[in-house]
Amino acid sequence: MRVMAVDYGDARTGVAVSDESRTLTGDARVVQSKRAEEAAQSIVGEAVTRGVVRIVVGYPKNMDGSVGQRAEKSEQFAQLLRSLCDIEVVLWDERLTTMSAHRVLTDVGKFGKKRKKTVDAVAASLILDSYLGSLGAE
Repeated sequence: MRVMAVDYGDARTGVAVSDESRTLTGDARVVQSKRAEEAAQSIVGEAVTRGVVRIVVGYPKNMDGSVGQRAEKSEQFAQLLRSLCDIEVVLWDERLTTMSAHRVLTDVGKFGKKRKKTVDAVAASLILDSYLGSLGAE
């Protein structure tokens, strides 16, 4: 029962998928698309192929907990995913995830274009790790 995490962006969307046991991030990649519909179709196609039972969309609330423009875009993207498949789609608070992803990439020596190409995949992995960590109660 795999879980997929999505870090939605205007040009690049990070995607990470768990292993079958929902304990580890299996792999991560970036969907390159400026069109939400195209990105969503790619994500749903992969989710169906990989047997994903839940898609977790990063929900970047403001630090005070309010919903800003980026969070609204994530809500809209989550709704688009729901309209394309029968897989459960949930929003997951991901404040500071992109900053943490940049920190991870700095620590491993990735800069410039290499960083830009991978930061969204790393952010999706961090979202997935956070979500999977919360599943202990299930």
